Amino acid sequence: MFNDREFISTLEMLKYEHLDVRAVTLGINLADCASHDIGVFTSNIRKKIGHLARNLVTVCNQVGDKYGIEVVNKRISISPVAVVAAPFSSVQMVGIAKTLDEIAAEVSVDFIGGFSALVEKGMANGDRALIEAIPEALSQTGRICSSVNVASTRAGINMDAVLQMAQAIKKAAELTRDSDGLACAKLCVFCNIPEDVPFMAGAYLGIGEADAVINVGVSGPGVVKKAIDRLVASETRPDLGQIAEMIKRTACKVTRVGELIGREVAQSLGIPFGVVDLSLAPTPTVGDSVGEIFQSLGLLSIGVPGSTAALAMLNDAVKKGGAFASSYVGGLSGAFIPVSEDLNIEEAARSGILNIEKLEAMTSVCSVGLDMVAIPGNTSEDTLAGIIADEMAIGMINSKTTATRLIPVPGKKAGDKAHFGGLLGQATIIDVKNASGTNAFIRHGGRIPAPIHSLKN
Repeated sequence: MFNDREFISTLEMLKYEHLDVRAVTLGINLADCASHDIGVFTSNIRKKIGHLARNLVTVCNQVGDKYGIEVVNKRISISPVAVVAAPFSSVQMVGIAKTLDEIAAEVSVDFIGGFSALVEKGMANGDRALIEAIPEALSQTGRICSSVNVASTRAGINMDAVLQMAQAIKKAAELTRDSDGLACAKLCVFCNIPEDVPFMAGAYLGIGEADAVINVGVSGPGVVKKAIDRLVASETRPDLGQIAEMIKRTACKVTRVGELIGREVAQSLGIPFGVVDLSLAPTPTVGDSVGEIFQSLGLLSIGVPGSTAALAMLNDAVKKGGAFASSYVGGLSGAFIPVSEDLNIEEAARSGILNIEKLEAMTSVCSVGLDMVAIPGNTSEDTLAGIIADEMAIGMINSKTTATRLIPVPGKKAGDKAHFGGLLGQATIIDVKNASGTNAFIRHGGRIPAPIHSLKN
């Protein structure tokens, strides 16, 4: 149980330390909308999403006002479009994306996630059509997010899909050349994708989920930083075990705030509550940075020796705190290190302290992977596929979720700036080894077999 002092500290988090509910995401199963007729299908999804989501934004605002806790983003995740729209061509898939974009605007949500495919072991016709449609779909819409799972611990890595995703990323970047490849910021390539992620761009509603469900994403890097600062400044001279305990207790309080909001929104909408995802997701706002936590821990900057160990401790403590606070913790729940979305991390990349190799090493212990990383526009498909494959291997071997959100910025080179705007921020383009080269290893194709520890039955 919490004492009075801890209740007061939670109120201070809300008032002074950037604590908010980062996202309330309404998951909607579209399986019962399926049809071989594109007109019937789009009519069905318009009716179902419109009916279930019509009050989402209003209810989130009302609940947020009631508790004085801002719900920053209101979003929708849907069943993988490659599955529920399997009969349709890539051209028709682009049309479906435009319809979903219109629906998102009508119900006033920020994003719809689920323009997705699960191809870790192979591809069906719907998967091929969707992947082919991704560049056009993301460049011609503003609120559609896409994710493709190309690897898993149980299936291995589908290297044909990895190369196709590299090609899709390159094309999407070129189609949004005028905005520094912005379409790529709405596209994630995953290994071991969870079915209940509330955060974009990876959110989709898994096949095993309910017909409709509310999932909540709570962030709090500023809260964690302040808690560490207070402890380090005290007279107790804490060791790392004590600091980890403080992070855990702070994460516990933040998780309970998220579940409170999520359950009330779900009850008001008459929809089941799913999970709370406590991921330390930063914004470009000063004081809302994961990178600053590393400095509070005593490191010169994220990226210097010791950063991977610090991130491992941070990620573990956040998960332990969330698990104590709620029986329904899901999604990713840990620490994100998106380069462009965090001023401190972006500065480390700009100064050269943080490079892509160190980022990759750190992804072995964090929640996601190479997130919002801007790379030179001349990066070849082969090299891009190699980066993706490396990240998928980390997830596959370690039985964890990893992902890439890579942005090859057209016409720009390492050291230049890319500007994405809003929560996506800006990024210094990071140097990539063999950027414009070929990679015969990738071109072998096929599937890298699953590791031996996948045989757990």
